[in-house]
Amino acid sequence: MSDPLSEVIRLLHPRAVFANIISGKGNWAVRFSEFGQPSFCIVLEGRSRLAVDGHETLTIGAGDFVLLPTTPPFTISSEAPAPAIHLDPNALAGTRDEVRYGEQTGVPDMRSLGGSFLFEASDPTLLVSLLPTVVHVRGSERLSQLVRFVGEESAEGKPGSEIMLSRLVDLMLIEALRSTTSGSAPPGLLRGLGDERLAAALKLIHARIDHAWTVGQMARAAALSRSSFFERFLRKVGVAPMEYLLSWRMEIAKGLLRRDGLSVTEVAERVGYGSGSTFSVAFSRHVGQPPSRYARTP
Repeated sequence: MSDPLSEVIRLLHPRAVFANIISGKGNWAVRFSEFGQPSFCIVLEGRSRLAVDGHETLTIGAGDFVLLPTTPPFTISSEAPAPAIHLDPNALAGTRDEVRYGEQTGVPDMRSLGGSFLFEASDPTLLVSLLPTVVHVRGSERLSQLVRFVGEESAEGKPGSEIMLSRLVDLMLIEALRSTTSGSAPPGLLRGLGDERLAAALKLIHARIDHAWTVGQMARAAALSRSSFFERFLRKVGVAPMEYLLSWRMEIAKGLLRRDGLSVTEVAERVGYGSGSTFSVAFSRHVGQPPSRYARTP
């Protein structure tokens, strides 16, 4: 049966860009403007405070992992308050040197390994919208090992490092996101997968994306009444069932058109449309351009 979380990672196709040591000593605070690309951090020693705009301030300590799929503006600081220094995250995106906050000499109070990467998906907006804005995982040894491997590969630049980094970031994302499939996750795919009833329906939808699904059939797969399923899906996934199905069909179609080079008719069949013309109308309405033009656009 298809695994929706694996599909998200496959369609996003992440690749690592950089990773480096970030440390701090004394009282310090740094304010970053919006970055827009995914970033991550794992605390190696000590503690700090992370305030992402629109979210409660987090105290993160050794072993904690944080993933920001879109990296909105945020402030990171020592536990004691201090005036914030404003920095542009793009200025750090290419560096491999250690970044030091606060006092520049002496043994640091906090050390972390942080970095960022790109999603190679042509338009990751929908896929990223299904993920939490902030993913915070406490004390995962598996994540610690994966992030350290990312740091080593990024720093050493050995032959084959590009493919190694790509695979490591895939694993890191899956491990982080599967740790968030719980009732505490915000509305989205992860929260839906954390619901046993909805997970059964989501897996069937992904396994048979070409099936002529109705809300009633989805509800039966979840062993719920139609009305209960619709309300539960909307509340936990954040969109209505048929809207979710349409969005996934269009994401699959975009990949088939550009990556696999299939004809419009072949793609229409793969994603559950009876004719190429019906699919073209739906695709144009959803994506903003006809599938034939989308396939030719680099």
